[in-house]
Amino acid sequence: PPCAVPFVHHKQEPRFSGSNQASRVKKPFLSCAALHRPGRFLCSPRKMGKDGGGDGLEVPLLKRTYYHGNCPGCRLEKRNETRRGVPYTEFACMWLVTVCSTLPIQSLFPFLYFMIRDLHIAKQVEDIGFYAGFVGASYMLGRALTSTIWGIVADKHGRKPVLVITLIAVITLNTLFGLSSSYWMALTTRGLLGLLSGMLGPIKAYATEVCRKEHSHLALSLISSSRAIGLIVGPAIGGYLAQPADKYPGMFSQESIFGRFPYFLPCLCISILAVAALISCIWLPETLHKHNEATDSNNSIEAMEESLSDSNAEESSGGYWSLFTNWPLMSAITVYCLFSLQDVAYAEVFSLWAVSDRKYGGLSFTSTDVGSVLALSGLFLLIYQILIYPSVAKAIEPITLVRATAILTLPLLASYPFMTTLSGFNLQLVVNCASSLKNSFQVTTITVCNILMNDAVSQDLRASANGLSVTLMSIFKAVAPAVAGVIFSWAQRRQTASFLPGDHLVFFMLNAATVIGLMCTFGPHFARGSTKH
Repeated sequence: PPCAVPFVHHKQEPRFSGSNQASRVKKPFLSCAALHRPGRFLCSPRKMGKDGGGDGLEVPLLKRTYYHGNCPGCRLEKRNETRRGVPYTEFACMWLVTVCSTLPIQSLFPFLYFMIRDLHIAKQVEDIGFYAGFVGASYMLGRALTSTIWGIVADKHGRKPVLVITLIAVITLNTLFGLSSSYWMALTTRGLLGLLSGMLGPIKAYATEVCRKEHSHLALSLISSSRAIGLIVGPAIGGYLAQPADKYPGMFSQESIFGRFPYFLPCLCISILAVAALISCIWLPETLHKHNEATDSNNSIEAMEESLSDSNAEESSGGYWSLFTNWPLMSAITVYCLFSLQDVAYAEVFSLWAVSDRKYGGLSFTSTDVGSVLALSGLFLLIYQILIYPSVAKAIEPITLVRATAILTLPLLASYPFMTTLSGFNLQLVVNCASSLKNSFQVTTITVCNILMNDAVSQDLRASANGLSVTLMSIFKAVAPAVAGVIFSWAQRRQTASFLPGDHLVFFMLNAATVIGLMCTFGPHFARGSTKH
């Protein structure tokens, strides 16, 4: 009998995102009988009218009504079909997990200067920044070695196991870092923590899969903002709670464990929060599709439907290695890595510069002062992400937003060395405003990059693509603290130089990294994906 579903035949070829002609012949042809078995139908993307014209309602190209009963991804998709609102429970748990896994990354920066001094590894005061850079880089180096592996594991075995492993690593290794009695113990525990922190790539893929498509950009924005908050609140915790026996002698004695290990309390507090995040994973559903290909005779058609229904993804044929030829993805990763390098270098330089003595061009801040600045920056960032960023993102093209924030960052960073001429309330006001603006610019850039990267690939490669981006980003972030520490140590020795004296050199190098990142947002380096703004 004639098919009950109306078809519209187009003369032009189907649109393919890739330019490779070979990719066209690899696409399977689906017959009418195959597509019109019970529980499945194919409709034209055109608007159908009563007369077959284009005046009617728009219907989807392919609509899935068949789900695998034992597949967690299918169960979640089936639930999302009927639940059209924002999944607040999953978003809240996802936010908590991301924040707690991010807290230890930069929590050590406010007290790292004093920790290296107390471990007696540096022979001169000017060498403290040199040794501090390697401790800051060890985490990123460890993460760079395993992020791609964790992404592949998440694509094969699920997103949720990787999240759990990361939180367990934070609970144990971050606590051991606070108990470090030697420089090498601190270096080793931070490196191992980086090796086992494989959550960043899979959580980005998870964010786009746990909710309906119309909420995916909100989910990615939530991941970026929670990471940014963690990267700021973490140092605030470190600044306030480090050396508690000296700051709060009425509560902590010198003979207690917090007196003998002055940097244990902030690490312990972060580990306790990670325990709460680990418990919240109970309410996080698995999103990965786990179909039994050996017994599913309809698997090829299922895969074809999923591929065709994802109009925002670039061509995914070719497996993991096809990511390297996906230029919209690789260009977004390049921009992401460059701005991440600048951000982590700034985070370390700011803390070292703020606590160093004024005779070396610093501000003579205490770790508590640095914690206060970062806490206020985190509060402003939360307000910015909720009230300001959504309106800005809707009004401005994503890549244009990255360029605008990069241009505004240049004069902001150039003003930092001149803050040493201020004191008292004026100094606190200017430093807090500058820090808040800098962190807001950075979270805007990272959010846009995450959106561009996830839009460039389909679901079956999304965790691998994010794992690849985290690997490359971690390499840049591993280089950044080490290089920033060396440059900072050198800058303190050239206070009377005629060209870029003292810390002018440090912030000039940060601006140089910003300019390179800005240049990579223009062609031919940057390629746009198929997703429209």
